[in-house]
Amino acid sequence: MTQPQLPDTLAEIRDEFLELEESERLQLLLEFSHELPAVPERYQDHPELYERVSECQSPVFIALEVDADRTVAMHATAPPEAPTTRGFASILVQGITGLSAAEVLAIPGDYPQSLGLTRAVSPLRLAGMTGMLVRAQRQVRALTAIAG
Repeated sequence: MTQPQLPDTLAEIRDEFLELEESERLQLLLEFSHELPAVPERYQDHPELYERVSECQSPVFIALEVDADRTVAMHATAPPEAPTTRGFASILVQGITGLSAAEVLAIPGDYPQSLGLTRAVSPLRLAGMTGMLVRAQRQVRALTAIAG
């Protein structure tokens, strides 16, 4: 049995990290932290619409949407004072938004480890990104079950 192919956006992000020297990868992660898209206005004053990612030491919140065509949009908030965590959130938001629900559910659980950052960031930070991915996939699963 072959493994599902990683969606193009996430594969490109992974390849961008792996093309760099190990010492430069953390800088790229910090650049991603500046690219976390703002959440839509309908979410700004409604924390109840988010799920807290308890695996992250920093307060990270995510919300996913699946439209009628089963296209996914991911939204996340992460504080600027936690740039590595914010960078991971940005990678997932940029990499997941626009995918089909099936593509999101097929993202390998070890995607965070595939970025080549295991020596640049703590295992706790990688566990936080893994937690974001697991929670995103769980929300997509729940939303597609509701939609039928």
